[in-house]
Amino acid sequence: MHTVVERELELRLVLSPERSIPVPARLAYRTADPYAVHITFHINSEAPVNWTFARDLLVEGVFRPCGHGDVRVWPTKADGRSVVLMALSSPDGDALLEAPTAQVSAWLERTLRVVPPGTEGEQLGIDDALDQLLAQ
Repeated sequence: MHTVVERELELRLVLSPERSIPVPARLAYRTADPYAVHITFHINSEAPVNWTFARDLLVEGVFRPCGHGDVRVWPTKADGRSVVLMALSSPDGDALLEAPTAQVSAWLERTLRVVPPGTEGEQLGIDDALDQLLAQ
């Protein structure tokens, strides 16, 4: 039985240091894909934009800058609020998204209760499959 931990929240798409626009988004974590987090958001496009990256990256990014390449995450303050910034790069373009740290942290805690760090492999059933193979 697989579990999904979801959270709707409003991100901000940072257009310039002075300007950002609200973007409705959904964070999703699925025990069927235990190493990943999924973010879906709507940016003036017909189809929603989906990003998937390592849960560890988001967990670490709440506390310190991490990641390189396509996904970078780091904590900062914006107008006196704690936020997590996510810089996403793809062939279609780049986006800088700002998320409220408290909401992201609360959601991450829920995912970590469902699948504690270090137990992700057990969710995949690899050990069970190996045991069955070796028992034959």
